[in-house]
Amino acid sequence: MDGDAGTVDLLLQEAKESIEAAQNYRSELQQRLHGLNQARKQIRGSSGQAREALKRHFTELQAAAGRLLSERLAGLLAEVDAIEADSIKPLDDCQSLIEHGVGQADELLREGEAALRCGLGEKEDKLGSFTKKALHIQLDSLPEVPALVDVPCVSAQLDDSLLSLLRDRVSRHGCVSSHPPVQIEELQERPGSVLVRWCKVDEDFAAADYRLQYRRSGSGGSQYEDAYIGRDCEFLVLHLDPHTDYLFRVCARGEGRTEWSPWSIPQTGYTTLAAHEWRSGTEGYILSSRKNIALRNDSSQGRSTVLYSNAPTYFCGQTLTFKISAAGQLSRLDSLGVCIDAQSGEESLQRDQAVCISTNGAVFVNGKEMTNQLPAITVGSAVTFDMEVVNLLPISNNNLSEGGHFKLRVTIGSGNREVVFDWLVDQAVDCLFFGCSFVHSGWKVLVF
Repeated sequence: MDGDAGTVDLLLQEAKESIEAAQNYRSELQQRLHGLNQARKQIRGSSGQAREALKRHFTELQAAAGRLLSERLAGLLAEVDAIEADSIKPLDDCQSLIEHGVGQADELLREGEAALRCGLGEKEDKLGSFTKKALHIQLDSLPEVPALVDVPCVSAQLDDSLLSLLRDRVSRHGCVSSHPPVQIEELQERPGSVLVRWCKVDEDFAAADYRLQYRRSGSGGSQYEDAYIGRDCEFLVLHLDPHTDYLFRVCARGEGRTEWSPWSIPQTGYTTLAAHEWRSGTEGYILSSRKNIALRNDSSQGRSTVLYSNAPTYFCGQTLTFKISAAGQLSRLDSLGVCIDAQSGEESLQRDQAVCISTNGAVFVNGKEMTNQLPAITVGSAVTFDMEVVNLLPISNNNLSEGGHFKLRVTIGSGNREVVFDWLVDQAVDCLFFGCSFVHSGWKVLVF
């Protein structure tokens, strides 16, 4: 009996496993069916849009071409009318003159014939009057009629090559592609932003520029906005609200072309990380409305104060960037960097538990200057900080008094150069403050 019960339990267990496997299998198949429906919807939807775009474009092109041809025909007919009117007028004037002469000659002929038929008593008077009239008319004066070679012979010159040129251009006008030449490759969340990377999928397409657009997802009235136009294949889209879906799309422009390619398939991206912000209320600094731009003013001229981040929002594994949009006078006490804590009253980040770069390019680790140096900071400079955890050094008999050390590998980049070093801190940290300090006014820093 125990054996039978064990067999039943085993069969029940196998049956449960088979049912669970079947449920999972059905769920996977249903997901694939949904994927197929989405693919079919995309093919049908995009094909319909392409048809409508082609019909609309060629209808507009036909109307525009007909309008242009009609305007050209009207212009040429007007030229013919003007030539005809200008050329006929002198002929009409000449004809009027000749007809007037014919009338005078007819009248003179009638008078001459009448003078010849009259009696002898009147003949002398009438013949004398006729002779005077004939002399007055100047019967030997004839108007000049232009020869046919001297008057216009209007013709139209039509170049048959236009049709062949038009046929050639029309045969190459427009194209249909099954895939856009570029697609979004990766969306990475950053504090208050998303890093968008894209790539070419058509190797035969020679791209001169790329164009990135974005908009809020699900917003009926939201329009796509240009975020970037240029040759790079990645761009950091700033000023995004956390926990909000955004749609991103990219297209390209070929070498020597003016028109843009079809858009890539829109991709949804978002960030869960709050944007980096400077701390409000620090003497000597004015902040932008988003608190991501700080301007050093002259309210505390000659006395340096560290402006910290509003919170420890920099996490290892991220890239922190300081972009300089305006510069003041250099001082070796100036600093841009990252620190464990936000100690008030400090004049510079050139202190313990902080790493920074001065505006002259000197790098400081826990207050000590390194031998390696970066280019001096000026307008347009972008200083980047990248950090990763190397290891947590255990406490040993040799460093019991010092305690354990947390080791971070730091990369500071500026002006196409970078320095890499290990930073030992006294405690394990997963988030850090950032900060800046400037002795002189005029410095303006964007952080992202």
